[in-house]
Amino acid sequence: MSEQPSRLPLPPRPLRADGEPRRIGVEIEFGGLSVDEITELVADQFGGDSETIGRYERQISGDPAGPWSVELDFTLLKELGRRERDSEGLAATVESLAEETLRQLSEPVVPVEVVSPPLPMSRLGEVEQLIGRLREAGARGTGDELIYVFGMQLNPELPDTDVDTARQYLQAFLCLEDWLRERAQVDLARRLTLFADPFPKNYIRTCIDPGYTPNRDRLIDDYLQENPTRNRALDMLPLFTHWDAQRVQDKVDDRRVKARPTLHYRLPNCEIDKPGWGLATIWADWLVLERLATDAVQLGAICRHYATFLDRPLARLSGNWLQECEKWLRTEGLL
Repeated sequence: MSEQPSRLPLPPRPLRADGEPRRIGVEIEFGGLSVDEITELVADQFGGDSETIGRYERQISGDPAGPWSVELDFTLLKELGRRERDSEGLAATVESLAEETLRQLSEPVVPVEVVSPPLPMSRLGEVEQLIGRLREAGARGTGDELIYVFGMQLNPELPDTDVDTARQYLQAFLCLEDWLRERAQVDLARRLTLFADPFPKNYIRTCIDPGYTPNRDRLIDDYLQENPTRNRALDMLPLFTHWDAQRVQDKVDDRRVKARPTLHYRLPNCEIDKPGWGLATIWADWLVLERLATDAVQLGAICRHYATFLDRPLARLSGNWLQECEKWLRTEGLL
């Protein structure tokens, strides 16, 4: 590694309930570099050795936090890439040709994804440093071509996995979703893929009600009733699957859902080719949510304010929650 990376600020609650530092996983999608080129950079940044999992996947070991992975973000091609190819025969030739054709067709539009292990939040500056090195090497982001739909995803651990903490983070996000979308300036191509549809207004109204204090089962059931999908900007399914896998699987048949005690924030673009773009701005916006979610008084106030807005049909027709939300955040000193 080169010079020491700068540290990004920590949230108001930097520790888990067990006293250990909270961790965060980061996923970065981009184009312009091969799996092997990216693997070499990641291995140089964090140390360790790379292992070939398949023709389109690598794993880098050596980081005390766990292995990093670099992979083509295409499930079918990854599955094909894990198979041993027969060396002879017509069937082997046809299979090899089909795989190569699929690779060539997907290469211009399918990103390579770098996936970190769960890192202590104090190490986010190292991810920022990696982003800079990838940019210098020629990485290309979502705005570089109309067909690119690349994003960055954050998987922050909660300070506690009890139902009240999860509810508070969800309520904070629902109140801030319009503001976060504006801040993220989500690329049109990504919006058209419906990768992260807004939460339904009826569900928002239910969830931000001052009297909404569900137990774990009801929180999951209410969510799944209106959101039986990964396609939300804040995907709660990993956490809910960690709590009760069967309950989620009864409503959502999607093997991409993995159980983990984290939130899954899917909104930001990856604009890695733009000078100055990086994790710092995205993280600063997320910290606004962290401050709101961990302050019961402020969270209750904005929930009441948003509920009043949603209960006034004329306000919804002529008003703008985005503007009201930003004004409220500034008035309360959260910006």
